[in-house]
Amino acid sequence: MGRTMAAMDTVTTSDATARKGRRTKIAVVESDRGDKTLRVRIDRLAKHAKYGKYQRRRSVLHVHDEKNEAKAGDVVEIMECRPISKTKSWRLLRVVRKAIQVS
Repeated sequence: MGRTMAAMDTVTTSDATARKGRRTKIAVVESDRGDKTLRVRIDRLAKHAKYGKYQRRRSVLHVHDEKNEAKAGDVVEIMECRPISKTKSWRLLRVVRKAIQVS
């Protein structure tokens, strides 16, 4: 009750990008076969502890896509969220770049 109007505006803002402390990542969609679920791949380079050579590492995450807007091959931005299911704790923020469709 002792909040000012400006403080109340920041509390009621539900914009996904305004949330603090949530990690975001850029990933490539590997599969979109599940309903409202994507499987995305995050590629990174990791330096070997002893030899110093850089190796390619890959992480695969399951992402919640409420509107089924991303397709295989798209580059997407994802954000960490509460656990939605056993394997899903990330959700789709936006499609950064659409995949080129070959017909």
